[in-house]
Amino acid sequence: MNGFDLSAVLKPEFAAMILVGIRTTFIVFAGAWALAISLAMVLLTIRLAPSVIAQRAIAGYVSYHRNVPTLVQLMVWYFGIWNILPDATQGWLSNHSGEVIFAIIALGLCQGAFFSEDLRSGLRAVAPGQGEAARALGHSYVGSMRYVILPQAIRNAIPALVNHTVSLFKNTSLGMVIGVTEITHVVQEIDSRTFRTFEIYAIGTAFYLSVSLLLMATGALLARHYRLATAR
Repeated sequence: MNGFDLSAVLKPEFAAMILVGIRTTFIVFAGAWALAISLAMVLLTIRLAPSVIAQRAIAGYVSYHRNVPTLVQLMVWYFGIWNILPDATQGWLSNHSGEVIFAIIALGLCQGAFFSEDLRSGLRAVAPGQGEAARALGHSYVGSMRYVILPQAIRNAIPALVNHTVSLFKNTSLGMVIGVTEITHVVQEIDSRTFRTFEIYAIGTAFYLSVSLLLMATGALLARHYRLATAR
């Protein structure tokens, strides 16, 4: 057991487990991100509507998800919401990776609150005259938001959105608490079998680091692209 031996944790059996963990991690990340960005746009649109009740409801939603730990939200969904569902639904979830579904829902709903605030900040940087110009061209409120305002808000919010995207990716590791076989769960399982803690955690660390840096680099390229487009 002495010395660094990476091959001890890369045997075919363990390599297959690692690939499954990586695949599950990306499934949870992609699903939660898609849910979060879609929800964020809806929340932002509702919050900008001329309704005090709607604005307060969205503000309460955002406040809840920003102040309750993500881990607690995961556990509420998995151990709480699951148990109040009809038996038939619970059975279906048990047979269709319910833990993955709830991880996507919990992470997506939580991150949607952060994304909506990022978009709201980006929206504040859009000139007020843009909305008036869109209305003058015949767009409705929803149309002006969809085709004129939101695209500019997203462009302004790219740096913050990228930071929270990286946070979402890292938070997929919390899924292990409810039994999601993502990469951290797999790393712990392999560690318990081989006792090669340093080697297997080095692989997990390299995975998270490489993907996070790739996401940040992609965000930097997008920001640069939009800066050049605006300059033209």
